[in-house]
Amino acid sequence: MKGIHFLVAFVLLALSSSFAFAFDPSPLQDFCVAINDPKDGVFVNGKFCRDPMLATANDFSFSGLNIPGNTSNQVGSNVTLINVDKIPGLNTLGISIARIDFSPYGGLNPPHIHPRATEGLIHFQFNIGNTNAVAIAGLSSQNPGVITIANAVFGSIPPINPDVLAKAFQLDKNVVNYLQKQFWVNNH
Repeated sequence: MKGIHFLVAFVLLALSSSFAFAFDPSPLQDFCVAINDPKDGVFVNGKFCRDPMLATANDFSFSGLNIPGNTSNQVGSNVTLINVDKIPGLNTLGISIARIDFSPYGGLNPPHIHPRATEGLIHFQFNIGNTNAVAIAGLSSQNPGVITIANAVFGSIPPINPDVLAKAFQLDKNVVNYLQKQFWVNNH
């Protein structure tokens, strides 16, 4: 009798699972130029799309990626994100690009995550002398987002309880209080 109940449950589970799918749908067209005005567009992937017949070359280009970013901040870096908001033709393509400029005097890009993307380094160039080093990163999302770890932990609003942080990071509570009072730079 137990075997029959198990068999019936297994068959029902197998039949019900054939109706459940979890994936991101493929774009319905080759490109979908993002627009801000919904009156003439179709909503796809978080943005409204312009009629493909009205697309122009400007929808797929950005000038300024060659301009160095200002690295005179606490971390000595500047991130210029090129995403769907700057190149509307990237809509539905699932990509964006970031230029990271580093000060020659110890600049760094603080530890961070992209909650809606993975990141891959495409090109890294070191410049000699008093000029910045540059990295170009590709991201697997048109809107990758960024969470800088130090900002999220020590600069959160409302603040995380200092006792919790002291225990989690094995720090003196005075160190945690000091870190929570700092101004945390966002280099993005």
